Amino acid sequence: MSPNARINDLLSRQDGLLSLAQAVGCGISRSTVQRRARSGEWERLLPRVFLVGGHPFTDAVRIRATWMWAGEHAAVSGPAAAGWHTMLAAAPARIDVTVPRRCCPQAPRGVRLRRRDLSPTDLVGLRGLWLTDGPLTALETAIAVPDGSVFLDRALQKHVSFERVYQAYCRSLGARGSARMNVLLTAAADRANSAAERLMIGLLRTAGITGWVHNHPFGPYKIDFAFPAIRLAIEVDGWAWHMDVERFRADRHKQNAIVRDGWDPLRFTWHDLKNRPDYVIAEVRAALIRLGITA
Repeated sequence: MSPNARINDLLSRQDGLLSLAQAVGCGISRSTVQRRARSGEWERLLPRVFLVGGHPFTDAVRIRATWMWAGEHAAVSGPAAAGWHTMLAAAPARIDVTVPRRCCPQAPRGVRLRRRDLSPTDLVGLRGLWLTDGPLTALETAIAVPDGSVFLDRALQKHVSFERVYQAYCRSLGARGSARMNVLLTAAADRANSAAERLMIGLLRTAGITGWVHNHPFGPYKIDFAFPAIRLAIEVDGWAWHMDVERFRADRHKQNAIVRDGWDPLRFTWHDLKNRPDYVIAEVRAALIRLGITA
């Protein structure tokens, strides 16, 4: 294969990126690389990593360039890895990369280094680079993004199993962030709505809202929190990844029955109760006032 053909092959597989070592390996001198960078023909994104003219600057380019700079022993991690796994729609402004403890590179702007020796089980090669595997990626991202519990819930629904996420957590015990991972996993493991109901009880009591009944009988059902005098019903949901078809249908049948009987329903998720408690209480108060109760 000719040098130009080798370069074109690398560019097609690497989103238009080329490292200095790769360019030299294809027969391009260092001085030629520097000249092309000075002229703007090649854009230096990170030390020794270039984007060849004509190729778009994308999230994939930012992630791949970071990994190429960090080296083959590194792994893209956190929200950037979640973007690569398609768990997130876009990559974050700052790219996280995990390197072995023995490595001590100086992180350039836009890159955050984490020094940690990862288990091979937590690594995966995907589309030409190494990154943390799905379970560890889901955990590390959940403690890094806003509404992390919502992110983890969706990841458990679509991308990873709880069992594998729990195993990744066990391998991360003692690592930075493992305590926050434990809080999320404990909530996610609850297969009932009990955790959400306990949160709701705490919010109502703290807000000084009275007049409600927990698990109020309603035909074949029970309303999670009912204000019987004004027919206000509050339903709370646990983590969505537990929801099967039968449970989904039963909840909808119950909701329809509540509405048909003249009740006003409010519905909140565990994530609402945990991440947006002020919103929850504001909605409850507004409903009480609308129905003639001073909240």
